[in-house]
Amino acid sequence: MQEQYDVIVIGAGVVGSAIARELSRYRLRIAVLEKNLDVCNETSGRNSAVVHGGFANPVGSLKARFCVSGNKMMDKLAAELDFPFKRCGKVLVGNTPADMEQLQRTMEQGAINGMDGLELVDEARLHELVPAVVGKFAMWSKNSGIMDPFLYTIALAENAHANGVSYFFDHEVTGIHRETDVYVLQTGKGDFRTRWVVNAAGLGCKRISDMLGITGYRVVGSRSNYIILHKRMGRLLPMPVYPVPNNVYMGIHVTPTVDGNVTVGPDAENTDKLDDYTVPQKNIEELAASGTVLWPHIHKKDQIRTFAGIQPKLVDENGTVQDYKIEIRDDIAPQAVNLVGIESPGLTASVPIAQYVVELMREREAFAENPAFNPCRKGIVRFADCTPAEQARLIASDQDYGELVCGCEGVTKAELLAAIHNPLGVVTMTGIKYRTRAMMGGCQGGFCQMKIEQMIEQELGCRPQEVCYSRKGSWVLTGNMRGEA
Repeated sequence: MQEQYDVIVIGAGVVGSAIARELSRYRLRIAVLEKNLDVCNETSGRNSAVVHGGFANPVGSLKARFCVSGNKMMDKLAAELDFPFKRCGKVLVGNTPADMEQLQRTMEQGAINGMDGLELVDEARLHELVPAVVGKFAMWSKNSGIMDPFLYTIALAENAHANGVSYFFDHEVTGIHRETDVYVLQTGKGDFRTRWVVNAAGLGCKRISDMLGITGYRVVGSRSNYIILHKRMGRLLPMPVYPVPNNVYMGIHVTPTVDGNVTVGPDAENTDKLDDYTVPQKNIEELAASGTVLWPHIHKKDQIRTFAGIQPKLVDENGTVQDYKIEIRDDIAPQAVNLVGIESPGLTASVPIAQYVVELMREREAFAENPAFNPCRKGIVRFADCTPAEQARLIASDQDYGELVCGCEGVTKAELLAAIHNPLGVVTMTGIKYRTRAMMGGCQGGFCQMKIEQMIEQELGCRPQEVCYSRKGSWVLTGNMRGEA
């Protein structure tokens, strides 16, 4: 028997999970279908993790509107959903008269967009803010910030789930057709029936849009590479440092993470390979060289990892990047919300985007409020962040807090067990990694990875060959090394 829902959201990235959470405020039967094995496996988790200020987006655009409102609500969201967020500010650094003119235009655009806390600072003030930076002056955006995109998306999804939303991983939508007033969504694991469909498929947005019959959009992949530096470098970078932006690209920047690492990037190039996350050596070298112009502390000995991200950019026939497309085409696909080209600042703008989607739906149908909706969610306690007294209380309550598994990040067995038994039922190595920071330190899992893999086997009854690192087919083990039975 096919499952019947009121709303199915396609895509469990940050926008899809934000939409699911907003919809769970109402008495609706909701499901999220995700082709990957966890939330946040693509664009949502592969970015600079910056909470943007809205000054870089064109006046009157949805990008500007949702970015500014998303920035302003981030403190409240962080308190409700228990994810790391720091309103540390950021600087856009310049050196020439042309740079100054561009920064003045950027400030004017930001002011019109409704963002406050923008200030031009001279060289002396710049070096008070970021002592190690190289530059003559800057625009200081006091209200910009940084967050953990993995924990943010996980928090949205877990809160949606706690409020009744069902998540289905490894369920790629392969076809959509309409039967009278119901959509039938085909997946490799069965069909799903729903009155409403929301296309929040990110990199797959055009494919789903085409399935809905809304054709003609041109979406290109914009591929970016990043370097991650060791946590010992974070003390030298109190806030993100950007070059002066041009009209289409913010440039290679240097950004601290909420956990003390530093990322360098991104570069940008168009691609039609939407699942290629390799990082070429030449790009690593170019990133380091460009980043050093702003912040001369990027050395090979401190580089612990690289990663790549891809954004879906909606472009016109000339290749010019367009605003977000968020629509309901009643004539073509009634009761389907189509989101196309949701790129940066999508992380910052995710909840306002979700609220807008729900507004469009409620213009066409009255939804009864869910009186049991709870906006709050509590994350896994991070033992390393606790005071000695708090750590002692935790160990007294559960001896597994006294067993350290990941030495680099100070992650205990208790935290790992909580992650393995996560509410969404995710069973991957990166699912544990993103929920606890295990395997994210200087050794990148060299000492703890196989201990964690064994814990997954023991706790969930998996065979060794069933544990994936992250994506489908990314097996951690494929058999016994020496051929033992």
